[in-house]
Amino acid sequence: MSGAAEDYSQPVLPGSAASDYERYLRTDELLALQKTDAEWVHRDELLFQVVHQSSELWLKLCWNDVAEAARLVRAEDVGGALRLLRRATLCLRFVTQQLDMLEQMSPWEYQEIRKVLGHGSGFDSPGFFELRRALPELGEAFHAAREGAGLTLRDLYVHAREHELLYQLAEALIELDEWAQTWRIRHYRVVARVIGDSVVGTQGTPVEVLGRLVQKVSFPELWQVRNELTALSQSTS
Repeated sequence: MSGAAEDYSQPVLPGSAASDYERYLRTDELLALQKTDAEWVHRDELLFQVVHQSSELWLKLCWNDVAEAARLVRAEDVGGALRLLRRATLCLRFVTQQLDMLEQMSPWEYQEIRKVLGHGSGFDSPGFFELRRALPELGEAFHAAREGAGLTLRDLYVHAREHELLYQLAEALIELDEWAQTWRIRHYRVVARVIGDSVVGTQGTPVEVLGRLVQKVSFPELWQVRNELTALSQSTS
């Protein structure tokens, strides 16, 4: 006789949650990470925590993919690195778009939430800290590959179609850099819209300082080479 049919309504993974979906994703723990309504000073604390906690999850995926992409470039698997860098860039696009939600808070009502943030600041984001650490490693791996091919950065762009994968890698780096900068710019504008641009933030840093940081990029040489290419084109026309 055949064995009894498996009961798919019953979870098989370890844990106490009602379903394997909940056990695998640890939804009990995940959904307990936000303040309860009894703890809110304002109900928009839920919005504020959800936006920032989900951003940290996307940033965790982002910097892990960037770090692995750097390893793949060093291992001469540029194609594999490109796949992960496309995902990392999407992560930055997602966290940038999520900032729209913060503009749905009333600037006056947000002042109540701000009182319970302590010295909390986006400057302390562990995800963005890890990303800032991973990006230089990616840049070093890229430049090692470029130099191994005997190319200057300018020559890589001028003769791009002869070195398609390296060119695509260079463009993946600058797109990632662009979205990291876009996230900073968008974050600054949200902060300015919600609390103003001439005040001091929760960590004692003037918001105007945050505004000056938006010009920071991780791969300045990739931006500078555009100027060189324009000058080269004009000199040969």
